[in-house]
Amino acid sequence: MKVFQRLASAFAAEGVSTVFGMMGDGNMYWMDELDKLGVRLMEVRHEGVGLGMADGWARVTRTPGVCTGTCGPGVSQLATALLTASRADSPLVAFVGESPTGDDESVQRLDQARFAAACETGFVRVDSPDTADAAVRKAFYLAKTESRPVMLSAPMNVQQMAFENDEPYQPSSALFLPRALHPAPDAIKQAADIVAASRKPVIIVGRGAIWSGAGDAVTRLGKRTGALIATTLRAKTWLAEEEYHVGVSGNFATRTAIQLFQEADCVIAVGASLNRYTVEQGYLYPNARFVHLDSKPHVMMAGGRSADCYVQCDARIGVEALDRALAERSVKATGYRTRDVAERLIHNYADRTEFPIEPGCVDPREVCLALDETVPADIGLFISSGAVAGFSAMLFKRPRAMVHAAYFFGCIGQMFPAAMGAVVATGKPALLVDGDASFMMHLADFDTAVRYNMPLLAVVLNDQALGSEYHKMRAHHLKAELSTIPTPDLGAFAVTFGGKGRLARSVEDVRSAAAEWIAKPGPMILDVRISRNVLSVPNRRILYARDE
Repeated sequence: MKVFQRLASAFAAEGVSTVFGMMGDGNMYWMDELDKLGVRLMEVRHEGVGLGMADGWARVTRTPGVCTGTCGPGVSQLATALLTASRADSPLVAFVGESPTGDDESVQRLDQARFAAACETGFVRVDSPDTADAAVRKAFYLAKTESRPVMLSAPMNVQQMAFENDEPYQPSSALFLPRALHPAPDAIKQAADIVAASRKPVIIVGRGAIWSGAGDAVTRLGKRTGALIATTLRAKTWLAEEEYHVGVSGNFATRTAIQLFQEADCVIAVGASLNRYTVEQGYLYPNARFVHLDSKPHVMMAGGRSADCYVQCDARIGVEALDRALAERSVKATGYRTRDVAERLIHNYADRTEFPIEPGCVDPREVCLALDETVPADIGLFISSGAVAGFSAMLFKRPRAMVHAAYFFGCIGQMFPAAMGAVVATGKPALLVDGDASFMMHLADFDTAVRYNMPLLAVVLNDQALGSEYHKMRAHHLKAELSTIPTPDLGAFAVTFGGKGRLARSVEDVRSAAAEWIAKPGPMILDVRISRNVLSVPNRRILYARDE
């Protein structure tokens, strides 16, 4: 047996069923062996897309996504996707080739360890045949326990060496047994003291609350304390069926939500980081005390602050314990849950500001509302970053089985690969709302969506510009036209690649195209020409200090 064969069998023993990436000299023997073992290999047109798909897989399954690339340039193409996955806390293992050891003149030489470190990525090298098993096991162990990408680098000459050990491979799962984390009683008592003394509490739920299945517990705690329920951007629309759900906390919050947040005297964060985006630098909750429930030993809030009471625990178990402690004190408060607040929340998402719409273009706000209404709630939603996120991150409000937003590295171009990876992982249709500059970065990989017949509707809110820069340049009286870039008909492009595509210049066009896709989900691009004149609420706040 050769080392590459042992490496492939070790990946299979780790439970790997799908690998995304591109083949090259540094990984082709390994990939060929994986194919013999029944592992699905999904070839992409750009290595970064392969890693982005593994990122999407990891986000929806919470198991390590696996991608691959060859040595040198195959590795360097992973940079942005690695950083994005790192900021998203996505567990990934990237198997990459490496130039032969001792060959300092190899044209594809690269110090891959230093490269990985610069990309906030763990690094493990297969130094010899004897270390092959340990290297694979360590890579998966680190990916799982540290929830981040790990690069497993295998020099080409080492892969071709003989592997003599015939002992069964021991997978990383054998090294640890995950256990539910219960809160310390004194910490729950301190938390209950703070919450019981509050009159207007807000519960902010994040991904940790979703992962732990804390929904019912959060709902009960909200009713007991009279709390509003808000989410981080990463938990958008979760529990949105609740009457006193106010949407995202942060700069994507509605005007009504912000006004209510400023009255809060207590914030209960459940599996949420309370970073500067969620609390908007502390502006949203100026008079609140903070109770923070999270599985990590500690999470620092925005501005280097610590919560008034930090409770390390599983989110569901912690909320249940807090609710019991309050019940023992006979706490039952009205809080925000009044008729007045309920009436204010009826039109919580309304944006009535008028803008002149250019001929042949459509208001992007109307597009988001139409898609939210038309696309069934059981279809997952993926929201890109950039200027268009100011519309999609605010206006989609229906509770959906799966919602994922970008903004992890402040970059565009990464949500299309993530959406594809999630579709592969779940086998379910998904809706991607992207911008034109963002989507075109990986346009060639629409071919990947077509080859594998992915049920993905990519809606491109197309202002034919670098939208964020366009609005910033206008606000600062620069030549905004420098940021405009004409765009071809992306719907027609989709058709030439073997998928479906439409060009939309009205809300009716959007509804019609969405209905066509819903009737028969497959790879489809909907190119919606939106007005550049419409400024999202977040951009109005940032650029003009306007909230309407």
